Amino acid sequence: MTVAETLGQSLNLPNGVVLPNRLAKSAMSETMGTISNRVTPALATLYGAWADGGTGLLITGNVMVDRRHIGEPKNVVLDDDRDMAALKAWAQAGKRNGNHIWMQLNHPGKQSPKMLNKAPVAPSAVPFRKDMRAMFATPREMNEQEIRDTIHRFARSASLAEQAGFQGVQIHGAHGYLVSQFLSPHHNRRNDSWGGSAENRMRFVLEVYRAIRGATSEGFCVGIKLNSADFQRGGFTEEESLAVIEQLAKEGIDLVEISGGNYENPAMAGAAGVKASTAAREAYFLEFAEKVREKVSVPLMVTGGFRTSEGMAEAVASGATDLVGIARPLAVEPDLSARILAGESVTSAVKPIKTGIRMIDDMALMEVSWYTHQLGRIGKGKRPKKHDDGVMPLLEVLAVMATRGVWNRLRAGE
Repeated sequence: MTVAETLGQSLNLPNGVVLPNRLAKSAMSETMGTISNRVTPALATLYGAWADGGTGLLITGNVMVDRRHIGEPKNVVLDDDRDMAALKAWAQAGKRNGNHIWMQLNHPGKQSPKMLNKAPVAPSAVPFRKDMRAMFATPREMNEQEIRDTIHRFARSASLAEQAGFQGVQIHGAHGYLVSQFLSPHHNRRNDSWGGSAENRMRFVLEVYRAIRGATSEGFCVGIKLNSADFQRGGFTEEESLAVIEQLAKEGIDLVEISGGNYENPAMAGAAGVKASTAAREAYFLEFAEKVREKVSVPLMVTGGFRTSEGMAEAVASGATDLVGIARPLAVEPDLSARILAGESVTSAVKPIKTGIRMIDDMALMEVSWYTHQLGRIGKGKRPKKHDDGVMPLLEVLAVMATRGVWNRLRAGE
């Protein structure tokens, strides 16, 4: 088959839902809510542009399940129905060409900056590495009631997403956020039924999954984004990830997206240090996906590194993945998928964005802020830029975070 034919194939999910093609927009945090975390019309504009751009599955940026715990300023929080009209407009725009839109649900746990949250929670009170402690506070260990409440919040948010017209949700179980923290022996040092053994550390994500299934209809899709590994000493390993995927497959999960890393080691953010063989195949986590294939037949999505239409088609044709996850390329070329499916040979315009400030560049903060800036342009009905000065978007992000810190203090009556 040609590249366009390979990537234009539909995909049947375990619950009977059919995705129209093999191209998926992986989650990117838009930070396009209001300063009080409400849904804005810009999100419908942004996702409408991607729907028009031909991508078969659109997964939103991380929507928070608890407004007391957010990861970034202007994250959308979904814990009640106050924004139902705006949510419906967002969902409708994202599926207006027969594609799917799923909402990614998240809780940051310890990965909530001090200026947003001075009292973060986590499975255990494990601080960040020394050079990051000025930005992130040491979290407080969650108690049983808080764990149960958080599980309920994931289910409540999923139910609201379905009411709004989203066709599925993705549990964010990667990149060092709360679900990932429970899975990791580095972050989860509990000695109760939520920690210790790999089975106990797996319990939180399984309870979240089961609660979501119980709160939504049979045809509603539930997927997960999961680390192949934390790439951190004493962290979540490939063997443990395989075991989690095997169990979720038994439970009936509809899609597993594979990624890796966390804030302390952002393997998901770039290709620095990858093997030549990995670079040649473009996708950072394709080798792990092949290991998953040997264990289970659950639909897989691999994200990270894809830059050419030929590389995307080869990944699907090889059988290693069912869906190609694309993120940054769609931030600068929203119509990338349509061009590929029309038969065009495409190489993404994505290129490294650097400030020259090593600490910032090593943390991938500049890259994230620059691409977030492009999402904002699309949400305003403007064309994204393919190359720009990296420093100005970073300054804008920092200004918004400072504003959010003031907002938090006002709410607390300080």
